[in-house]
Amino acid sequence: MSWRRIAAVILRQFYLMKGSLSRMLPLFAWVAIDMVLWGFITRYLNSISASGINFVPTFLGAVLLWDFFTRVMQGVTMTFFEDVWTRNFLNIFSTPLSVSEYVTGLVACSVASSAIGLAVMLALATLVFGLSFLTYGVMLIPFLAVLLLFGIALGITACAMVLRLGPAAEWFVWPIPAVLAPFAGVFYPLSTLPRWMRGVGRLLPPSYVFDGMRTIVSGGHASVARLLWGGSLAVLYILVASALFKRVHRQSMQSGLLARYSAESAN
Repeated sequence: MSWRRIAAVILRQFYLMKGSLSRMLPLFAWVAIDMVLWGFITRYLNSISASGINFVPTFLGAVLLWDFFTRVMQGVTMTFFEDVWTRNFLNIFSTPLSVSEYVTGLVACSVASSAIGLAVMLALATLVFGLSFLTYGVMLIPFLAVLLLFGIALGITACAMVLRLGPAAEWFVWPIPAVLAPFAGVFYPLSTLPRWMRGVGRLLPPSYVFDGMRTIVSGGHASVARLLWGGSLAVLYILVASALFKRVHRQSMQSGLLARYSAESAN
C-alpha cells in the first residue's frame, strides 16, 4: 500500500472542496441547523417539564453523536460520488492505485470532513445551549470511536452498492441513517422496542453507545464490556464491507461494468 497514492486521493478531494463553496457549505450548514433546532427543542422541554430532568445532555447529546455518525458515513459516500458523477472510475483504476488505497483515501477524507462538522457541533452545543461534555467524561472518546468505525463500515457498504447497481442507486444511500435510527435507540432504550426490533438493535454498534450515554446521564456507569462489544461489531462490519467492495470492484472489472458506467447502468 502506497501512502503517496492515498495522499493523492485526499489531495484531489481537498482541491475539489477548496474551489467550491457548494461543497464546503454542507460541512457547516446542516450540522448547525440540527444543533439549533434540537437545542431549542431541549430548552423548551426543560421549561415545561416538572420532573427536573435536564434534556440537554440526553437529547441534544444524542443528536450530536448521531449527526457525527451520519457525517462519517456520508463523508465516505460523498467522496465516492464525486467519481460517480464525473464518471471518473476508468481514469482512477487505470492508474497503479489499488482498491485498498482508494478506500483508505475515501475513509481519510471522511474522517477529516467529519472532524470539521464535529467541531462546529461541539461549539454550538456548548456555547449556545450549555451542553457540558464533562457530563460524559472520558467515555465520550470511545463513544465517538465506535460511531466513527460503524459510519466507515456503512459508507464503504453504500459505495459497493452504488458501484454494483449504478449511479441511480445513490438514492438508496441517503435514507440509511434515518432507517437505522429507530433500531439503534438513539432517543430511547431498546427495551421500548418490540422484540424483533430489539434483536436488530443489538446488532448495531450505535445502540451500545446511546445506551451507555443514557446510563451516564442518569448517574450510572457505562458498561465497558458492552461498549467493547459494540466496537468489535463495528470492526467486523468494516472488514466485511471492505471485502464486499473489493469483490464488487473485481466483478465490475471482469464484466466491463466500469467501462459502461453511466446513469443507465442501474440494473
